[in-house]
Amino acid sequence: MKKKILPVIAFIAVVVLIIAIIGISSLVKRYTPSKERMELSEYFNISSDDEIAIVLNREKIESKAKIINNETYLDYKFVHDYINPRFYWDENENILLYATSNGLISASADANSYLTNKSTTDYKCPVVKATSDSALIEIDFVLKYSDFTYELFEKPNRLVMNNEWGKIETASVKKDTQLRVKGGIKSDILEDLEKGSSINVIEAGDNWTKVMSPDGVIGYIKSKYVVDNETVKLKNPDYVEDKLPHIEKDFKICMAWHQVTTSSANSNIANVISSTKGVNVISPTWFYLNDNKGNIVDLASSNYVNYCHQQGIEVWALVSNLENPDVDSTYVLTHTSTRQYLVNQIIAAAIKYELDGINLDFEALDGNAVGDAYIQFVRELAIKCSNNGIVLSVDNYVPTSYTAFYNRKEQANFADYVVIMGYDEHYKGSDAGSVSSLKWVDQGVRDTLESVPEKQVILGMPFYTRLWSLVANEADTEPTTEEDAITYETTSTVYGMTSAANLLKEKGIQPEWIAEDGQNYATWNEGNVTYKIWLENASSTEERLKLLSQYSLAGASFWKLGFESSDVWDTVIKYIN
Repeated sequence: MKKKILPVIAFIAVVVLIIAIIGISSLVKRYTPSKERMELSEYFNISSDDEIAIVLNREKIESKAKIINNETYLDYKFVHDYINPRFYWDENENILLYATSNGLISASADANSYLTNKSTTDYKCPVVKATSDSALIEIDFVLKYSDFTYELFEKPNRLVMNNEWGKIETASVKKDTQLRVKGGIKSDILEDLEKGSSINVIEAGDNWTKVMSPDGVIGYIKSKYVVDNETVKLKNPDYVEDKLPHIEKDFKICMAWHQVTTSSANSNIANVISSTKGVNVISPTWFYLNDNKGNIVDLASSNYVNYCHQQGIEVWALVSNLENPDVDSTYVLTHTSTRQYLVNQIIAAAIKYELDGINLDFEALDGNAVGDAYIQFVRELAIKCSNNGIVLSVDNYVPTSYTAFYNRKEQANFADYVVIMGYDEHYKGSDAGSVSSLKWVDQGVRDTLESVPEKQVILGMPFYTRLWSLVANEADTEPTTEEDAITYETTSTVYGMTSAANLLKEKGIQPEWIAEDGQNYATWNEGNVTYKIWLENASSTEERLKLLSQYSLAGASFWKLGFESSDVWDTVIKYIN
């Protein structure tokens, strides 16, 4: 019997031993760190010797830099989106532009020089090189005007850049270890870290901590090897911010727009001014873009300017793009030659007529096509206005997502004043509603102040309203269910303050005050037509004027002279002395 059992026991022992060996091997394999390495060229997605990976603010960026003739070039889109949006590339004329307080910097593609206004400066290499869909800018040229630092490493080529200044966490490596792609010993090794190496801590964890090595490789090391943690403040001592000086008036601005459509209308300026009180700036609609070459129509008058100056009133002439429907504003603004010709025409007219200021009113633009070109237009116009002591104010819609391309923050960096057109909340072709409800205006002011200093903000107010006519569509006059709402054909007619008040008086209609809107409101029916009107008068104007002191704004402006009632000026001068 024993002889029969012994083989069985031996067999079982062998099986147990085999299982033990397999188990131990599995445990060893499970807990043995991987020695597999990921090539850094793969990690940085480098496919050629002329490519340079970018690590910006301790994060890998998809964009790549280029080595051209041993010089480092950054992609324009990367520069614009991540480093300095003030760089402007004109892909139509292959020219790079940068606006400064000293003037306009310009560099043509492949030129070993650049211009500051009309003065030429030689450069060590081509400043900018055109590509099929963008441009490349030499990195040290970008650095001349931008707030960032960089260090270039090789094998593979990578730029470690920073333009975020504030507190970060640094630490030391406790012992020799490996930096891995992910947390865990089975993750591939990126590089070896020696004891005492300085690292940036990106994200601390219980077992593994995300860090960046001194040469810009981002990965994970065991948390127990991260020691001597310290918070340091990053700063760039070599950068000095360039600011265009602003013209700031020492009085509260009370501006009124004067619509002038013919030169002969200028002769009526004495009567126009005599009907006002407290106005210290007038903006006649004298200039508008008239062709795709950048020429403007000129309706200005020296006698008009002289008379206003005699009355102590400054003249900030308006420049518009709306009057000639055949003009392609996008074309003019996106071509440097036509845009700068337009700027020169405006400045020449301002000097000729001894204007105190320019009021820029470019509306109905296609943001996708012209956004960057429009703000470049503002920069270039502002520089020349500043050089000639001319105030530049820029008219803006109440902020919305689809008007963000007007870039009010950058406008404020260059223009002297940013004007909110606090009207046309409801407009021709829209649903019936107020032209300028108080809550809507208040929100517009608060949204503007998020990007523009209050001392630069002028609040535009309407002297007009709209009478809305709503005619029910015949098929909807008897809805069959609650959900089957009546639809209306809605039209509107513009009324000035006095004419609107007279209309209600003739109809025997008594309006009611709507506190939320800061306006009087009236509605009535005549046959199958429902009429609605949100009135503009001294009371509605006063509610908006209160916002000037509430938000410490630079002043107010009014569209347009001739639409106001005489009593509104007594209200205006109570708030703008």
